[in-house]
Amino acid sequence: MKRSDFVKTLSLASLAPLIPHGMTLTDLNQITQSFKKQSKRMPVLFTSHGNPMDIPLSRDERPFWQRLYRLGKDLKSNYDVQAAVVVSAHWCTGKETLVNASPIQEQIFDYYGFPKEYYEVYYNAKGAPEWADEISKLIPSILTTQYWGLDHGAWPMLMHLFPEADIPVFELSIAYDESPKYHFELGKKLKSLRERGVLIIGSGSLIHNLPLAMQKLKSGDRRAYGWEEEYDFWLKQQLESRTVENIINYKNSHKLGLLAAPTPDHFVPVLYSLGLMDPKDKMEFFYEAPVSLPAFSERSFVLS
Repeated sequence: MKRSDFVKTLSLASLAPLIPHGMTLTDLNQITQSFKKQSKRMPVLFTSHGNPMDIPLSRDERPFWQRLYRLGKDLKSNYDVQAAVVVSAHWCTGKETLVNASPIQEQIFDYYGFPKEYYEVYYNAKGAPEWADEISKLIPSILTTQYWGLDHGAWPMLMHLFPEADIPVFELSIAYDESPKYHFELGKKLKSLRERGVLIIGSGSLIHNLPLAMQKLKSGDRRAYGWEEEYDFWLKQQLESRTVENIINYKNSHKLGLLAAPTPDHFVPVLYSLGLMDPKDKMEFFYEAPVSLPAFSERSFVLS
């Protein structure tokens, strides 16, 4: 045995009395190794999670699902993904930011009134409590909880990104009452996780006005209002030019800002992704398509 391996084994053995019941020294060693800095910085995603109406559709029927599937394969081929944390538009928690430390991720069907088959799609994912605890240590204002799971801001997208459910996943909540600047700055504080194999995903929609969407969808009308394309193009320009202040000040930086995002839940996940951005990162829009629903956008990008 090499001296370095002996010292490592000796150090781990000294922790044996502190190891939780059922966990072996090998398990502890694997966790310790996963926390180390990696040679390749993990990408960052901002993605739409789609709309509930498309959940039963296959990847052959739904180009967006197919694109997520190919992206997931690329990520697993090129990076050592230790875990994925989703900043989900569907977990809002007032002024607190919470992180889910549950080892088993409950699948939450947080949509209502759909046919039976919409509630028979399952994604059996495991959590990553050690990484949730690490986030809370890194940013003490983020509190851990085991109350939550994977809502439909996460699992419909994850089931195509990582269909084998072999990547531990968990969610970070959105402090609904906080300012856009708060979310951007919190994203910056999470940046060191990119060096340690944690994939961070902002999951929302850059255009999401549910009342306006429902006005049309109730009558079966899926046509856009017309203003969505203008605002989507403007957002693309701001993202490509890295004009982050305009994205942070989205309520006032464009005349359509509040119409496109009357509530912050679906918009602010992009601020975490931008906060995590490095000046050397390239931005690729891995999905952009003509508006397929009124008052809605599926523009999604990866930073790497």
